[in-house]
Amino acid sequence: MKKVFFVLASALVLGTASAAAQAVITFKKTTHNFGKFAEDKEQAYEFVYTNTGDKPLVIEQTVASCGCTVPTYTQEPVAPGKTGKIKVVYNGRGKFPGHFQKSISVRSNASNSLERIYIEGDMTAAPKEGDKK
Repeated sequence: MKKVFFVLASALVLGTASAAAQAVITFKKTTHNFGKFAEDKEQAYEFVYTNTGDKPLVIEQTVASCGCTVPTYTQEPVAPGKTGKIKVVYNGRGKFPGHFQKSISVRSNASNSLERIYIEGDMTAAPKEGDKK
C-alpha cells in the first residue's frame, strides 16, 4: 500500500512540475492609436511581445476582427526571455471615415493562450481628384 501511494504521489508531483513549465506571452503594449490619417494612407504597427515563461512560445494563429486589418507574425518559436513581433496593417480605403477600433486575437501555446491586441485611429476621407491643388 505504501508503494502504491508513493508511486501515485510521485506521478502527481512530476505531472505538476511539468505542467508548471509553460510559455507566457507578455505584450509591451496592447493598443496602438494611429491618430488622424487619410483613408488612402495604409497604416502599420509592430506589436512587440516577450516570452516571459520558461518554454518556447509559438504563435499558432492571429485573427483580425475585419478584413481591412491584416496581421503577420513571427513564425519561429520564441525562446524564453526573447521577443517576437506581430505586424498589423490597416487599409481603410473605401471604408467609412471616422474613429475606428479593431481587435486582433492572438492564439498561442502560452498559458494565456488567447490574448487580444487593438489598433485604433481617426480616419479622414481621402481628397477627391478635383480637390488636389
